[in-house]
Amino acid sequence: MTKYIALLRGINVGGHKKFTKAQQLEVLSSLGYENTNVYLHTGNWIFKTSENKEKITQTISEAIQIKFGWELPILVLTPLEIERILQNCPFSEEKKVKSYFVILSEKPSDRLLKEVSSIQYPNEEIIIIDNCIYFYASKGYGRTKFNMDTFEKKLNVKATSRNYRTMTKLLELSTTL
Repeated sequence: MTKYIALLRGINVGGHKKFTKAQQLEVLSSLGYENTNVYLHTGNWIFKTSENKEKITQTISEAIQIKFGWELPILVLTPLEIERILQNCPFSEEKKVKSYFVILSEKPSDRLLKEVSSIQYPNEEIIIIDNCIYFYASKGYGRTKFNMDTFEKKLNVKATSRNYRTMTKLLELSTTL
């Protein structure tokens, strides 16, 4: 059995796609996964299974589609992958703890990376390394011009974002399973 962290995008945000923590735990348990946990209510699932990532993504997607009728981007990572994303953060420790990590479903092509790397906004730093957009906004995330949907479309990938605190908590919780 392997530990995994599934990140669901777009639930319980702005009053859309309401999916309580209890419902999330119920879906997780119904799938036969072990040592299940849900952190917060925004789609951070921790569990063990012998399935591979592709099968997990398919299984979770189908369960949510059947129960709610939603299609959601779901990214499945191992704790080691989360740890590497945090370790590869190019920002200083001071900026890192205030950063967001936009995790991409795959590493974009070099051609698309080159095109997108020219997008810059005042008071915001955007650095793409492998399958993560490292994002720091000196004036806070709520006041940014950064738009994840734009990057997702331009890089031709699915994505979801988490802040530093959530990433570190997911890593911590995954070690207690």
